[in-house]
Amino acid sequence: MDSKTPVENLDSIEPALSSSSRRSNFSTHSKASGGNSIREVNFSDLGSKPVRYGSRGADSETYSMSQKEINDEDARLVHINDPVKTNERFEFAGNSIRTGKYSILTFLPRNLFEQFHRVAYIYFLVIAVLNQLPQLAVFGRGASIMPLAFVLLVTAVKDAYEDFRRHRSDRIENNRLASVLVNDQFQQKKWKNIQVGEIIKFRANETLPCDMVLLSTSDPTGVAYVQTINLDGESNLKTRYAKQETLLKIPEKEKVSGLIKCEKPNRNIYGFQANLEIDGKRLSLGPSNIILRGCELKNTAWAVGVAVYAGRETKVMLNSSGAPSKRSRLETHMNLEIIFLSLFLIALCTVVSVCAAVWLRRHRDELDYLPFYRRKDFSEGEEENYNYYGWGWEIFFTFLMSVIVFQIMIPISLYISMELVRVGQAYFMIRDSQMYDESSNSRFQCRALNINEDLGQIKYVFSDKTGTLTENKMEFQCASIWGVDYSGGKPISQDQEDGYFVQVDGEVLRPKMKVKTDPELLQFARNGKETKEGTHVHDFFLALAACNTIVPLIIDTPDPTVKLIDYQGESPDEQALVYAAASYGFMLIERTSGHIVIDIQGERQRFNVLGLHEFDSDRKRMSVILGFPDKSVKVFVKGADTSMFSVMDRSMNINVIRTTEAHLYSYSSFGLRTLVIGMRELSTSEFEEWHSAFEAASTAVMGRASLLRKVASNIENNLHILGASGIEDKLQQGVPEAIESLRTAGIKVWVLTGDKQETAISIGYSSKLLTSKMTQIIINSNSKESCKKSLEDAIIMSKKLTTTSGTTNDTGGTSGAGLTPVALIIDGTSLVYILDSELEERLFQLACNCSVVLCCRVAPLQKAGIVALVKKRTADMTLAIGDGANDVSMIQMADVGVGISGQEGRQAVMSSDFAMGQFRFLVPLLLVHGHWNYQRMGYMILYNFYRNAVFVLVLFWYVLFTCFSLTTAITEWSSVLYSVIYTSVPTIVVGILDKDLSRRTLLKYPQLYGAGHRQECYNKRLFWITMIDTFWQSAVAFFIPLLAYWGSTIDASSIGDLWTLAVVILVNLHLAMDIIRWNWITHAAIWGSIIATCICVIIIDAIPSLVGYWAIFEMVKTGLFWLCLLSIIIAALLPRFVVKVLYQLYKPCDVQIAREAEKFQTQSESGAVEIEMNPILDTPRR
Repeated sequence: MDSKTPVENLDSIEPALSSSSRRSNFSTHSKASGGNSIREVNFSDLGSKPVRYGSRGADSETYSMSQKEINDEDARLVHINDPVKTNERFEFAGNSIRTGKYSILTFLPRNLFEQFHRVAYIYFLVIAVLNQLPQLAVFGRGASIMPLAFVLLVTAVKDAYEDFRRHRSDRIENNRLASVLVNDQFQQKKWKNIQVGEIIKFRANETLPCDMVLLSTSDPTGVAYVQTINLDGESNLKTRYAKQETLLKIPEKEKVSGLIKCEKPNRNIYGFQANLEIDGKRLSLGPSNIILRGCELKNTAWAVGVAVYAGRETKVMLNSSGAPSKRSRLETHMNLEIIFLSLFLIALCTVVSVCAAVWLRRHRDELDYLPFYRRKDFSEGEEENYNYYGWGWEIFFTFLMSVIVFQIMIPISLYISMELVRVGQAYFMIRDSQMYDESSNSRFQCRALNINEDLGQIKYVFSDKTGTLTENKMEFQCASIWGVDYSGGKPISQDQEDGYFVQVDGEVLRPKMKVKTDPELLQFARNGKETKEGTHVHDFFLALAACNTIVPLIIDTPDPTVKLIDYQGESPDEQALVYAAASYGFMLIERTSGHIVIDIQGERQRFNVLGLHEFDSDRKRMSVILGFPDKSVKVFVKGADTSMFSVMDRSMNINVIRTTEAHLYSYSSFGLRTLVIGMRELSTSEFEEWHSAFEAASTAVMGRASLLRKVASNIENNLHILGASGIEDKLQQGVPEAIESLRTAGIKVWVLTGDKQETAISIGYSSKLLTSKMTQIIINSNSKESCKKSLEDAIIMSKKLTTTSGTTNDTGGTSGAGLTPVALIIDGTSLVYILDSELEERLFQLACNCSVVLCCRVAPLQKAGIVALVKKRTADMTLAIGDGANDVSMIQMADVGVGISGQEGRQAVMSSDFAMGQFRFLVPLLLVHGHWNYQRMGYMILYNFYRNAVFVLVLFWYVLFTCFSLTTAITEWSSVLYSVIYTSVPTIVVGILDKDLSRRTLLKYPQLYGAGHRQECYNKRLFWITMIDTFWQSAVAFFIPLLAYWGSTIDASSIGDLWTLAVVILVNLHLAMDIIRWNWITHAAIWGSIIATCICVIIIDAIPSLVGYWAIFEMVKTGLFWLCLLSIIIAALLPRFVVKVLYQLYKPCDVQIAREAEKFQTQSESGAVEIEMNPILDTPRR
């Protein structure tokens, strides 16, 4: 190629480029497009077809829309400045939005319908309806409905308040004002009244009311800067462009008309395809020509656009569906126990009805005159029958009445208690100062209240690397230029203490961020092109300054003579490279859609931007075509080494390429992120060929994206290598210690990253994920057969290494002295062949033998596939943590998703169950709050089962002594209030506040987290032990008063009051025995509930119209009453007390040992207490 051939007709070509809006369609598939198919799958495709996590073919779906021609049937026709004609054929959605779920008319039926999705609620509704029938009326009709009505009311009030807030937000949003063109004048109009086709003018810092195609801006080149933080969470500025054909049109002075034919509304926020017909021309529109609702205009005085999507059809509203709902593992297991209790309830009712049948048969001749069953009525002179329905019906009615009497065996109050406890737990997690991130001023967020307790049972943590383990604040560290390594080890240049600056019109311009510089490299940069080395350095830094999408912004400082340049961009890597170029004297000053201005060592130079192909996930590189002042044209390209070395001209400079490859390997080994930079000069014919191909591709109506990608690939070849850069992404504070704590706790940490293998391994060592004692198994295969062989060999090796001591390895590496920990390192190419194939099982088998799994170069869908791989084959709980849009699918796939509010926007946070500022907060979240939440919730569920079963069994024993007639000694109001007032508050208070161990102990001994893995707080064994204890306590509570008053003349109401008080005191003292941390709130709840019960019983017995009037006042006068109470408490709780003491003495669990250690440590703060923990074992696979 002619190295210095000027492009003579460049001046004539440039206007042509302007007419096609130089950059408006350079790359429909932007850097975010790689994740585009992922988003589409998440929202729509998951339900319609299986997702192939390992297949790269999914990316092709990204272009499916662009490969279709937009015909009239599939298109939306928008007549500019003519909303009437636009909405004539089809009335498009108005701009009013509604996020509220209910209206005044639909609230009651819809809310009740949603609440009755809980089967338990339907059960209690059936019970309440049965109790309304005269034949089955055991309790008063009002009293039977009260518990269910209370629960429904509390939930309805909560839902109504949440929906009221949504409606209030909608009202504020819909009534905001915008400037809309009406009768050739811009007038204020409410957002909700805006229609598709109307022209809207918006100013700096204003939020856009709908999706609009940009027509003109205050910038003469048609550029507008927008911030999409409300849409995707990214705070960096993005550039959008108006077409040159509409740029000069002023709607107030001349009639603007035209037709936009665009695709129908869809959820793809990164894609847009349309054609604009104006002034007899047909222009193509792409993603860079549309601004979406929710974006803010920045650094642009004003802009004008035409509405193409409004209201619920805007992309932000179509994407407003939340993350998939997740259910707590504990609640799922609880349903099984509720089934057991239901069967037990049926058994009790069956026993009562069978015994009633036998009794009726034995006394059938006496039924005419027995008081309760008397069939004959002689009061009217004429002999008549009472409501006696015969032997068969009486048995059936007895069964149904038994169900009504024993209904609280299924604890309806448990559901509302769990909701309240979770709210309380979330409050304390949010207020935890140890999970507050000062750097981002962000507190912990609890976005899903229904899975708090799952945090105490996590076995697998899947973590992203960049921005999650690292800060995602890139810092330029070193460079390899033309085979020469400039990588630190040298003193920082002293004359760069103040950083590079330039003077413009008497003002000093400095880069906002300082970069450490290498003295030798800095000298070469200053010398310019005087030497061969200087020429290479000049071209290298020129490429860094020009080959990007960075927007330079001027910021004022307290010193009026000094201004700062802030480089805004979508990629932290690009920002770091541009700041580095500025520090070496190549300062980007200005960027428009047509040119850039770079200050090179004090000399300001303007370069025409003739073309820009943005980064995409297929090419993995980006390029810019610059027109130089000397009329020459050069293409600068940067990208990943895997994609760059394949397009280098290896016939020349082969030694430089090999040296650069060696430098890259060295940089990666230090954990640096690397990019390769290349360039070549274009001849006139090459440039014209590219230009015509680009024009054809950018105006194509079919396959535009793939054509543009092909054009980019054709120009990005035969490059001369300039060099490579190394950027450091530092580890977040406390990451190594956090990973070590998690692994000690028995949690397996897998890192899934898109970085190079060498970079990932280096970060693995620095984060203590990998250690020098580990044996690394690396799988890099390019075919299914080689993957299969590699996996088989790796499984054999891992088994040999992990069975040295006769035990199987687990995460902590604590099984034995002869154990060799194994780390599996696998790349995304291998996963393409493994995921969604029969090799998945072998990968999982291998991963189970490894202490650490590190996946490199993985795509977003592959991350979700790896999480799914583990979820399918094990009952263990999984947690995924990430900070970027590429982590959303992984976060939603895991049992628990955690978002990091970092540098890559808030997409991960918006899709997560919990959100926080730093990875290290995972330790207190899991080891402290997770442990507490699991222990409290597990105990609370078992206690609720016990509390209700005790009461039901007392009623059951009474039925056996009353001819199975289903009469109750306990008043109906006490039965109703038992779960609502008498015993509910202490359960909730303990569920929120009790702590079995202190934070200090839980953090000091991470092995204590294993209690959740072993399900020590809630399991079948504990359930049945609780039921046996319940059976004993109910028998004691019933039979001691029965025997004490046997043969006396005491009435049913009096002994019923004794049973009521005995059971309430018993269950509250039972709870008090298990409380670890007492405080005034706990005391108030426990003793307050007992006092409240006494007051309620007194009030009920003081009402003349109710059964048992004045009974309690007569009972408390006798000493036998108090003796019975004392005897019941001692006899009922003594066995439990003895078993607890013996168990803690002879077979204590880790938590009990640690609790004893806390007592000794409090006495002697030496910290020398040793605790021997149970071994951490793997749970069985599914």
